[in-house]
Amino acid sequence: MGPSRYVIVLLTFVTIGMAGGALLQLAFLKKLEQSSGAGIYNYRREIGEYENQTFGSGLSLWANDEDARTLRVGLVKQEVISWQPRIILLHNFLSADECDHLINLARPRLVKSTVVDATTGKGIESKVRTSTGMFLNGNDRRHHTIQAIETRIAAYSMVPVQNGELLQVLRYESDQYYKAHHDYFSDEFNLKRGGQRVATMLMYLTEGVEGGETIFPQAGDKECSCGGEMKIGVCVKPKRGDAVLFWSIKLDGQVDPTSLHGGCKVLSGEKWSSTKWMRQRAFD
Repeated sequence: MGPSRYVIVLLTFVTIGMAGGALLQLAFLKKLEQSSGAGIYNYRREIGEYENQTFGSGLSLWANDEDARTLRVGLVKQEVISWQPRIILLHNFLSADECDHLINLARPRLVKSTVVDATTGKGIESKVRTSTGMFLNGNDRRHHTIQAIETRIAAYSMVPVQNGELLQVLRYESDQYYKAHHDYFSDEFNLKRGGQRVATMLMYLTEGVEGGETIFPQAGDKECSCGGEMKIGVCVKPKRGDAVLFWSIKLDGQVDPTSLHGGCKVLSGEKWSSTKWMRQRAFD
């Protein structure tokens, strides 16, 4: 056998080997896609199963990760609304079941909402705020749903759970509103428990609301719709499951007057929301 024939045979074996290797690689990739890639596809397609924590075929990325499920990793999307004041919109922050749980806890316990008296630090009724609401108690906080929500708030705000006040749930009916105000305190009485309020997490619990936007009058110079009226500022429309995180304290530690905000008038439907205020130190 001449040298040229050896070369031809060798090239033939090399070609056959490369073709066989390619086929094996394709088969491996196909198998990998079916076991993991399809899991990713199904995770995105079957978000409802993930939210209900019924994982079906077990293809969810977080089926065995309780912390990731608690934080709704892969579901919550962050959108910066403003840097001055600092406002972040957290899409899909709460599940439908969590929204319903908060409403069901609050509905039989609603009372007229109050505002803080700057002189005494106590809650008083005011035409500034026309909603009804209630605060969760210590027993409510022991429920696993509330614990998951508070853990998630702490993770996304980076403020420890123990620095948070009790969750408040509010209902705004037609023509009800909350005029523009600051969440930080101007009295000494309220600073004794945990110091100043540094941030607020405002969560929306219902759909089908016309009006009821949250307005930040000093967050922009464009017009937005606030309860059917065009006003200057940034308006966030209430959407079930979304949450707005904003800061009452600037990076230098001083209170931020531009964090002024209000609840626009509800035109139709019921607006349910839940608020968590966070302090500088542990709130006891």
